[in-house]
Amino acid sequence: QVQLVESGGGLVQPGGSLRLSCAASGRTFSSGTMGWFRQAPGKEREFVAAIGWSWNGVRPYYADSVKGQFTISRNSAKNTVYLQMNSLKPEDTAVYYCAATTAAMPQRVDVDEYDYWGQGTQVTVSS
Repeated sequence: QVQLVESGGGLVQPGGSLRLSCAASGRTFSSGTMGWFRQAPGKEREFVAAIGWSWNGVRPYYADSVKGQFTISRNSAKNTVYLQMNSLKPEDTAVYYCAATTAAMPQRVDVDEYDYWGQGTQVTVSS
């Protein structure tokens, strides 16, 4: 049984940082794609970032809204993906979900392109 377990969420002040982690078990995604989505209250789940094999190696891919602010990385040996979030703003408040697929190419922005999901971790940016 495949499980994705997120951690690292919490309450942070505007301008602060958080690092989310997602550990996968039950299947390896070293040749696939792992990503992060987020869902704010009353809004649809939206793509944040993904990392996976591209034609020239493992590459990240970001939503325009988080480029330069968030960094995605992975440790294939640990089957874990990370999301470093800096300069956080109140509009970054959401439940953050980890997602994974065995398919390559990180330009996967639709929820339907991922086969496995974590339970989500709450990130709240507030003073």
